[in-house]
Amino acid sequence: MDTNVLIVGAGPTGMVLANELRVAGVSTTVVDKLSRRSELSKAGGMQSRTQESLDQRGLLEPLLASAHHELSTAHFAGVPLPLARDRHRLPWRSMPQVSIEAFLEEHLAAQGIQIRRDHELSNVVQDENGVTAIFSDGAEIRSRYLVAADGAHSTVRKLVRAEFPGRRGTATAIAADVRLRGDDKAKMHTWGEDGRRVQLFPLGTDAHGRPLRRLVLGGLGSTTPRDVPVTADEIRDGLRAVFGARVELVELCYARRITNAARLVAQYRHGRVFLAGDAAHVHLPIGAQGMNTGIGDALNLGWKLGAAVRGWAPEGLLDTYHAERHPVAAAVLRNVQAQSLLMDWEGTRDPDVLAAKDLFTAMAQLGEVQHFLDDMLSGMGIRYPMPGSADQPLVGLPAPDVDLGAVRSHELLRSGRGVLLDPGNRFGKLAAAWSDRIDRAGQDADVQPMLIRPDGYVCWAGGPDDGADELELALGRWFGEEGPSLHD
Repeated sequence: MDTNVLIVGAGPTGMVLANELRVAGVSTTVVDKLSRRSELSKAGGMQSRTQESLDQRGLLEPLLASAHHELSTAHFAGVPLPLARDRHRLPWRSMPQVSIEAFLEEHLAAQGIQIRRDHELSNVVQDENGVTAIFSDGAEIRSRYLVAADGAHSTVRKLVRAEFPGRRGTATAIAADVRLRGDDKAKMHTWGEDGRRVQLFPLGTDAHGRPLRRLVLGGLGSTTPRDVPVTADEIRDGLRAVFGARVELVELCYARRITNAARLVAQYRHGRVFLAGDAAHVHLPIGAQGMNTGIGDALNLGWKLGAAVRGWAPEGLLDTYHAERHPVAAAVLRNVQAQSLLMDWEGTRDPDVLAAKDLFTAMAQLGEVQHFLDDMLSGMGIRYPMPGSADQPLVGLPAPDVDLGAVRSHELLRSGRGVLLDPGNRFGKLAAAWSDRIDRAGQDADVQPMLIRPDGYVCWAGGPDDGADELELALGRWFGEEGPSLHD
């Protein structure tokens, strides 16, 4: 093998996965067909759960120190959710994807992982032992597993003939990074009298410290093909139709056309090939949910591939990647399609749609509704289907961050190992058999006993009784057979 895991695609999904494999002690190679990192902002925000996951690996603090970011208020279909802003330890932040990619690439390079660019994939050949990736220049890379993180038009997905059901885009809109004059009083979502719509979001500042905005210009049911270049005059015309002379375009940094296509692969696993990020799911870009969902894919898959390579993965562990992540992406597609309808993304100005939006806006003022939507949009409401979840509310959810005295529980996950919180020191003898895969902590803390997977999700929680039998089952289910692992 040239490498244990080959990752095709060096976006946030691919690079986060590479870091997860590095933490797991598994060799990995990342290739990308581009000759240099993209300078397009693309996605523009980080969910609370994404930030928690980066914090668990010690990456959040240096990322925030290296890139401009702003605290933001989440929205659903353009309706702000201010009552949800301070519910989680790490609130929603506005930060362009280009800044996240730059940070991750520099971090990987510092750890000895260089992105191999100008590698355009032409074929993938699997056998029972591994995968051979063949590139357009004739070069080959042999790996035990291959992960497709190569975007919405994934070459890998096509080569493995993965079913990609869904719908084609029915309309296009313009997404642009701009500098504007007079936008300080412009609403986040504004309609013009002719049916055109403008959405404005903060993107931090440019290299000169000047504020940048993400602008989405849509409505009127535009069917302009995606490959038709966007012009500054086209954007000026749209701004004028919506704002009159109040808002002017100062600089157009970049622009592209987006669609409301919605597709989700039928299977995330194809033998030794796994699909992640936009290679597995595409939808209208609302709230950076595509990028955050892709990072979630990487975090879920990384430790499981690491376990498989190192020889301690229990039977079926790799299959839980599809079982856990496919429903998450399906839920994201549903909420994005609902937002698209309520926003009248195609610009129909249908009275029935407008009436539904008015009713939804009124309902969204209720705290319980805002909290429900926030759980969905922040990633904090994701609950994986796991044995024991019917009896323990924590099982399947992101682990709470608890104070253990000298350390907080999320910091223990930086090793990439599992964590057993064991107040009262009840499970020391049992846990010792898995001591090469889990760390035990919290013996003197007033916390609930729980077993936390390397990706930060609770896979067992104890009650007032001993619970040793259930804990032993959970250890075997998620961390393999007791005793030393193979450490290939």
